[in-house]
Amino acid sequence: MANNILLILSGCGVYDGAEIHESVITLLHLDRHGAQVTVAAPDVDQMHVINHHTGEEMNETRNVRVESARIARGPVEDLADIKTSQFDAVIFPGGFGAAKNLCTFATKGDQCEVNPVVQRVLREMHEAGKPIGLICISPAIGAKVFPGSTVTIGTDADTAAAIEKMGAHHQSRPTEEICVDEANRIVSTPAYMSAQRIHQVYEGIGRLVDTVLNLAKKGAGKPQTAASA
Repeated sequence: MANNILLILSGCGVYDGAEIHESVITLLHLDRHGAQVTVAAPDVDQMHVINHHTGEEMNETRNVRVESARIARGPVEDLADIKTSQFDAVIFPGGFGAAKNLCTFATKGDQCEVNPVVQRVLREMHEAGKPIGLICISPAIGAKVFPGSTVTIGTDADTAAAIEKMGAHHQSRPTEEICVDEANRIVSTPAYMSAQRIHQVYEGIGRLVDTVLNLAKKGAGKPQTAASA
């Protein structure tokens, strides 16, 4: 039986939402494994809207869930309605939306706050011993929710330092590689935090998906790191 995987998006577009390449590559690898994927996103407004051609902020408002549907090619579930008991694992692609719309890491760094619905889903998956996949900048969310866990965002020193300040452990990894926290069943990969070419992202996310699905097939495990209060 195919794994039931929850994929959480943060909008559409690298500068204000989910990174499109990372999201599509994740969907592609999951599909090749025959996984059943449910795409969900918080039903909230984006922090702001960026013109991806000029890099300038635009005077308009967009909804994270509505924008995520551009990547999903159809309806996206409201994350608030998600019952984690129905899923075997959860994966978060990166993009600035993960640091702007799912949490406030982009503006507050190690003092950031995580969207309560995102935090609830992560805690429930973790408490049930189900694997969590974190891509690009999204390991910063994991670091905030799970102090004591081990993740990678690649080799960026400033981001790694912020992760350490939040109480997590950072391991440097090249783009094509992954970091596996076996005790907490958390798998992370740098993707566009360090990638120079899209094939590097493809390889790293492929390893992450393989590992997350293999962990899911082994069944739920008992986490060794408690979620933050």
